[in-house]
Amino acid sequence: MTIRRGFADIAPGVQVHYRTAGSGGARPLVILHPSPGSSKMMEPLIAAFGGTRAVFALDTLGNGDSSPPLEAHPDIAHFAGAHMAAIDALGLEKFDLYGTHTGATIAAEVALAWPERVRHLILDGVSNFTPEQRAEMLAHHAPPLTIAPDASHLLWAWNFVRDAYLFWPWYKRDAEHLRGSDVPTTDALHDKFVEVIKAARTFHLSYNAAIAYDMPERFGAITVPTLFTCARQDMLLAYFDELAALMPHAERYISPGLSGPGRDETLARFVAFLDDRPAL
Repeated sequence: MTIRRGFADIAPGVQVHYRTAGSGGARPLVILHPSPGSSKMMEPLIAAFGGTRAVFALDTLGNGDSSPPLEAHPDIAHFAGAHMAAIDALGLEKFDLYGTHTGATIAAEVALAWPERVRHLILDGVSNFTPEQRAEMLAHHAPPLTIAPDASHLLWAWNFVRDAYLFWPWYKRDAEHLRGSDVPTTDALHDKFVEVIKAARTFHLSYNAAIAYDMPERFGAITVPTLFTCARQDMLLAYFDELAALMPHAERYISPGLSGPGRDETLARFVAFLDDRPAL
């Protein structure tokens, strides 16, 4: 399937980059990516869903090829508003919404602010840090990156991308914090590294906004039909039960993930959730 790319103008000098594929279906599906990276990481999901519906995967402001945020310290509401401005520019009135990790946090805020626009919501992998964990993560997890004259920032970014698959959190490189998950191929790591380094000056902004987001306060107010999910190998599975309890109306699904032999099962469950109600 051909995945096309484009830009949505949302303000003077501010553009949101997106990838799109497919057509038809009950409603278009908007996909929001995790941090760090961009919609490039979501290409397999774009192609999979694009067989039955129109799919639009957006680069969060300050990530991939989207413009940086205009605010110095944007919160999740700022990123949600930028995504909605892009969705408006794309002419999407009612849509389904999938977000994972940082993308799930932004998707939750979109659903809270515009519940009449979001028909189905899939939240995939969400954290719920204690105040102490949040303070530590804000201090160490996604620091601003300085462009170094000796290019040492390139090695830092490569190790940052790679070690996120080896340790949780990535900066605690010891046996206690090993994730035990598979590391992507070097080609896949390179692709993600390129997306991060393109946004080297600003990728941390959405990351830190997601870390600072008050999950319990906001998640309990979501009213749109929701599938709350997390992959078995996701390091955020530890927060699944406590967050799911805040959304008693939501369907719950611990999945085998979107890569490997369980991919088809996960996709089938997602499609069933999106298609189980008539178009509105």
